[in-house]
Amino acid sequence: MQRVRSECALSVCLHRHPTSCCSAAEIISTLFFHTMKYKAQDPSNPSNDRFILSKGHAAPVLYAAWAEAGYLDSKELLNLRKINSILEGHPVPKQVFVDVATGSLGQGLGASAGMAYTGKHFDKASYRVFCLLGDGESSEGSVWEAMAFASFYKLDNLVAIFDVNRLGQSDPAPLQHNVEIYRKRCEAFGWNAEVVDGHSVEELCKALWQASQVKDKPTAIIAKTLKGKGISGVEDMENWHGKPIPKDKMEEIIKEIQGRIENNKKLSPEQPVEDAPDISIKNIKLSSPPNYKLGDKMATRKAYGVALAKLGHDNPRVVALDGDTKNSTFSDLFRKEHPERFIECYIAEQNMVSIAIGCCTRDRTVAFASTFATFFSRAYDQIRMAAISESNVNLSGSHCGVSIGEDGPSQMGLEDLAMFRAIPTATVFYPSDGVSAERAVELAANTKGVCFIRTSRPENAVIYDNSEVFQIGKAKVLRQSKKDHATVVAAGVTLHEALTAATQLANEGMNIKVIDLFTIKPIDAKTIIECAKDTTTKRIITVEDHYHEGGLGEAVCAAVAMEPGILVQRLAVQGVPRSGKSSELLEKFGINAKAIVKAVRCGK
Repeated sequence: MQRVRSECALSVCLHRHPTSCCSAAEIISTLFFHTMKYKAQDPSNPSNDRFILSKGHAAPVLYAAWAEAGYLDSKELLNLRKINSILEGHPVPKQVFVDVATGSLGQGLGASAGMAYTGKHFDKASYRVFCLLGDGESSEGSVWEAMAFASFYKLDNLVAIFDVNRLGQSDPAPLQHNVEIYRKRCEAFGWNAEVVDGHSVEELCKALWQASQVKDKPTAIIAKTLKGKGISGVEDMENWHGKPIPKDKMEEIIKEIQGRIENNKKLSPEQPVEDAPDISIKNIKLSSPPNYKLGDKMATRKAYGVALAKLGHDNPRVVALDGDTKNSTFSDLFRKEHPERFIECYIAEQNMVSIAIGCCTRDRTVAFASTFATFFSRAYDQIRMAAISESNVNLSGSHCGVSIGEDGPSQMGLEDLAMFRAIPTATVFYPSDGVSAERAVELAANTKGVCFIRTSRPENAVIYDNSEVFQIGKAKVLRQSKKDHATVVAAGVTLHEALTAATQLANEGMNIKVIDLFTIKPIDAKTIIECAKDTTTKRIITVEDHYHEGGLGEAVCAAVAMEPGILVQRLAVQGVPRSGKSSELLEKFGINAKAIVKAVRCGK
């Protein structure tokens, strides 16, 4: 066994984050060339063991391992971080051997747990999941959310290796080399825990073998290491994090490390058992169409649950996750019909999103995770990383806006549209009735990237026929006449307020157009502009149950920004709201039918 043999590999590891790479060298080489079973020329094979480098800044040692395994050309390592290379500064899935992007610390273990859960319960396959964490990132609460999840679900196919190299970025890590405290903490969270010398290949091999024998518990291997191991004058020294080794010392250090190599034999990984099933997640459909009568009262949050259960009947790879809100988000309807494919993540939203991302890797499932829209703000970094991970995860946020009523501002999703609009790979659905909500869920299941479905608490009338066809990026014009005064753009609860306002204004002899956006991103700029130009005032009034910043109104403003003569007035929630009846709050914050009528009249 060797540390890392290739001169190119050594060179690249010494150039970028050398100390973090060197502390993990024996861990990586033991995993890749002794323990893990995988096809080196087919890194994304569904039967391969998985490896997640949670301490993503040590990416060079990961790339070196894949070069050593024969998948990467060693010369390509010299292009690390260059604009035309796939080898970025932190792992990203454009490298086919990377399942999830890492680098924002504390997230790798949650995604790993999602992969392990999928392997054990959905694939029912023999592949195992290995996650390498840094000791610094173990200060992140998301790590311990994942630890709790993995032990609760007895994920004995999951191994977490803590690289306890003592030093963080700017200071020593809080526990430094107190490995017994790490062990006790892991055991307290229900894990089998072993302490090893992280630079002893023999101890690592033994601990990893023992992990494979443990049943009903995940295993944590606490590896005591030295940052910068093997580099004279750098080993275990502070103030070297992320710094390259000086060029004038590079050749000497490479020769020194290569001189310690005990075995020059080319090693090949053991082949996996190919027992991951062949699956298809294409063209997923509702098992039956929406079934409502016009005027029926239905909350979009409930229609979400109805649709999700239908998708579960159509395709056995549809899975649902929730954060102990399933009786509010109505994902419970899925759980009742498909209990074996429902994952209760409890009140740990960061981990829930990471688990869902892990479940989606290698296209093994179509995952939907739900909670109150506002609680996704806690998991925003995980959502941001989902985009970088090229994840196809689906998220449903219920209880949006002040329309939830008496529960008050802590429960009101008022920032969520802004959050998800800023995610580059996101599609943002905002259905307004039962029919559109069911179709939004169906569309999300078949859409690449992060999908967010914003659902509401109040029951509102069904306004669409069951046969209505919905498309991403296509709005619906629900009211229009030969002579309209202005265009009102809305979605969700405020769409129904807009329709009420349109009826009242029509009775007064003033007509308006009413647009249901359906998707906030991508937005149907063409329909909005055409409608605005077809009114006597070229005015648009947007109305939304969301804060003024970043929501529907700003999306519309961006869509019409280059169109001369179009004026946009925005009605939105301004200021921190309070408890009250839904109708009282809609009036207080000026987003009800009365406020819309007033805004239209003011533009006479």
